Amino acid sequence: MVKKNDTLTDEAEKIKIDIAALKKKKKILDSSSTKKIDAKKAEKPAKKATKKTVINKPSEKPVKVKKLTKKELEEAKKESEKTLEEELEEQLTDEEIENFQIEKVDMERLTNKVCDVLAEHESEGMFQSELWKKLKLSSRDGSRLSLKLERMGTITREKLLENNRWTYKLILKKTPISTQSIENAPCLVCPVEQKCSLEGEISPTNCQFIEDWVITEMKKPTKSK
Repeated sequence: MVKKNDTLTDEAEKIKIDIAALKKKKKILDSSSTKKIDAKKAEKPAKKATKKTVINKPSEKPVKVKKLTKKELEEAKKESEKTLEEELEEQLTDEEIENFQIEKVDMERLTNKVCDVLAEHESEGMFQSELWKKLKLSSRDGSRLSLKLERMGTITREKLLENNRWTYKLILKKTPISTQSIENAPCLVCPVEQKCSLEGEISPTNCQFIEDWVITEMKKPTKSK
């Protein structure tokens, strides 16, 4: 009986030891799993909460259109109707207009050509763009020339709206005096000029020099206008 009790006691002690060993092992396992979780948490950086910054745009106010006065409207209209000649007239002095010269061009001959062409159109005149094209002049040179001829009193300029553009019609006012027709006249260098008279022995009516000059001029080809 005593032996049996001792055996039970031994077994109970053994169970206690096993239970204690199991508890210790469980504690070690629990501690190990806790460390792993903490390590994983440490590896992942904490996400920072990003706040969206809301920019409040200032409310755009409607732009008020300023109403132009009657005077301002008239000035704006004049500005839109301004031609190249009017702009040049504002930029150039009277002296620059009157002394206008195209390089390597005989201005007297050019003026005569302008007058010849305008004379064909008589009082109806001719649009300046057509005239400059015919004479092979640029718009700028032609515009300056028209200003010069107007100042000289040779032409008049009439402002007109043509194809939705403001331009000028040029009308011949007076034909300038030309010496071209008598440039080679023998009378200018006549050796017997002092003896020449209508009733004298030497007279324009029977002058051989004049006769020869007229025949020579008639043989020259007529220049096309």
